[in-house]
Amino acid sequence: MTTNDDSLAFPSTRPYLIRALHEWCTDNAFTPYLVVRVNESVRVPREYVNNGEIVLNVSYDATGGLQLGNDFVEFKARFGGRPHDIIVPMRRVIAIYARENGQGMAFPLDDEPEVQTAGALLGAAPAEGSGRGPRALQSVGSLAPEEEGEGSDQHDGDEPRPPQPPGGGVSRPSLKRVK
Repeated sequence: MTTNDDSLAFPSTRPYLIRALHEWCTDNAFTPYLVVRVNESVRVPREYVNNGEIVLNVSYDATGGLQLGNDFVEFKARFGGRPHDIIVPMRRVIAIYARENGQGMAFPLDDEPEVQTAGALLGAAPAEGSGRGPRALQSVGSLAPEEEGEGSDQHDGDEPRPPQPPGGGVSRPSLKRVK
């Protein structure tokens, strides 16, 4: 009997960890936020994408029909009062955290595996790879909001920045490296 490398690969733990942290946030009355690295396979309103990333409120109050599957996060949400169908491949989620205290987990950005993209499901051409290799796990633990005056104007490139809604808005937490 012969085996190939694919038979030895385990399913990703990412969807399970995201569901667990989402449940933890919900059980403790926290607001779960997802940080998503956007490419052609991600279906979100592009005007809310900042530096190639978007932060999504995935609380039950902010979403309709939320499904945290093994391959995709899908839900309906309003952006600027307009309804949108959101589809995010699980491999594009790079962090989940609680808005109120910044506790959560960051994930490496996977290479584009041979999984059907949201664009392909919608009849679009398959997405091309992002051109980047896998990102190292940035942090596990606190994803605390940056304090004003503590380098909030500096951006080290590895830390995702939450989007600012058109017309400005309140400062939101961003991913902070924990060493």
